[in-house]
Order: sequence, then C-alpha cells, then structure tokens
Amino acid sequence: MSMIPRSLACLGPHGFHRLAYWEWPGPRSARTVLCVHGLTRNGRDFDALAASLSAEYRVICPDFPGRGQSEWLSHPGDYGYPLYLADMAALIARLDVDTLDWVGTSMGGLVGMMLAGQTGTPIRRLVVNDIGPLIAKEGLARIGSYVGRDPSFVDAAQLEAALRAIAGTFGSLSDAQWRHLATVSTRRKPDGSLGFAYDPRIGDAFREAPAEDINLWAQWDAVACPTLLLRGAQSDVLRAEDAQAMTQRGPKARLVEFAGIGHAPALMADDQIAAVRDFLLG
Repeated sequence: MSMIPRSLACLGPHGFHRLAYWEWPGPRSARTVLCVHGLTRNGRDFDALAASLSAEYRVICPDFPGRGQSEWLSHPGDYGYPLYLADMAALIARLDVDTLDWVGTSMGGLVGMMLAGQTGTPIRRLVVNDIGPLIAKEGLARIGSYVGRDPSFVDAAQLEAALRAIAGTFGSLSDAQWRHLATVSTRRKPDGSLGFAYDPRIGDAFREAPAEDINLWAQWDAVACPTLLLRGAQSDVLRAEDAQAMTQRGPKARLVEFAGIGHAPALMADDQIAAVRDFLLG
C-alpha cells in the first residue's frame, strides 16, 4: 500500500503547531515502527526503508517541527528536545498502540534514546543510527558550519549539487537517490527561488551551544530494550570507541558498521535496510 500524508496538532509553549507525518499502513494488525530523521532532514528520507518495512510493518515517518511539511514554530527558542519529546509522545498517542519500535537517525536517535529510557516507555525495540550518548565536538562543529543557513538556488540541479556537498558523508548514493533526497528537501521561497525545506532558525540554539562534547551516558544507561546501533565507519559524530562502549553499557547494543560512510548512513542501501529489518523482525 502506498504512503499516506497525515498531520497532527501538537501543543507547544506558544500554542499549537501542525506536525506532518507519513504513514505506510502495512498489513492489517501489523506492528508499528516510527522512523525519525536527523537535525535538518525530514521523514521522506525513509521512503526506501519504509517501502521495505511496510511488507510487515505499519511505518510512520514524522517531520519534526520546522522541517519538511511540518509547521515552522513562531518562537525559535522552542526548537529543542523538550518540544520534540512532547510531539513524539502526542504522535504515539495518536497512533493508538501500546508498544512500537523506533528507528532514529542522528537527532531522531537521540529522541528515541531519551524516550526509550523513560519509565513505562512504549518503545519495544530501538535502532540508533550513527549517534550516541557522547557526541563528538568535531562532528558538532561540522554540522554547525551549515545548519540554519538559508541559501537560495535558481533550480533543482543547483540545490541537489549543494546537498551532495553537504551530505556526501551519507555514502555512495545513486543519482536517483540523491535526486529523491533533493526533491524532498526543497521549498519554494516567496521570490521564486528554491531553498532547503527547513526553518533556518532551527540552528539558533545549536550554534549557541558551547563547543564541547555532549554527554548523555545517563540517558543511555536507562535504556533497557533490545537495541541496534548503526555506525558509518568514518563517522565524526559517533566515534569508534564510543560505539564500542555502547555495546557494553545500558542496553548493550548490537553494533553494525558500514565501510566508506560517515555521518550518517542514509538507510537506502540494501545492506543497511536488511540490517534494520532483520533486527526488528528478529
């Protein structure tokens, strides 16, 4: 069955905002899996993974506020984990399930980790894609060099070229895959030019943070559900030694690394999709 666009009104500190999400219904009575994107990305990144998982799963791919088709927040200071956690809790309530599985890339993995560590969490199985409880300042600095910028492009080809330059660490993607990521990353500006499909103000808090590693080991140690950790072997956000430590602490994650990839595996290649499917269905 094909993808269905949906939305949900979520309450933040300054009123309601519309959260867009994409549903792949899957078979009747199928388990639900949430696929949650990174800082500047959106739920359509998971189209290939969702199409594969939807043979056995109901797949839900939200756009965080200020990204993709979700509404931009009126107060940029509201962009942050308290709001993201609350929005995901509201979405889970909308889905009307007692338990579900979670696939999170980068920031989406952190939100999943924080929710999975809560008392009474509904998360049954957790997939964390190239992020961990100790986030390297080097990777944060690289992301901070582009997040929140609002370049304008004359056409789709120019935007795609810029995306390839920014996201080259995603791995060796086909032309069709890059075109898909560019298409779902595009918004039309009032002057007719093209821009990336996110509110530039999502980068405000990110740039204001101190230039140091982020330590969330206490949150990781609170996770108890079966967990799969994916890592790009050249990642500058999740260091190899930290990934190894994640296999020894907290949920003692199963680690799968992908050669020739940095931050973060795009979950579009067959071997990456297979790793996620095998873990969720195992």
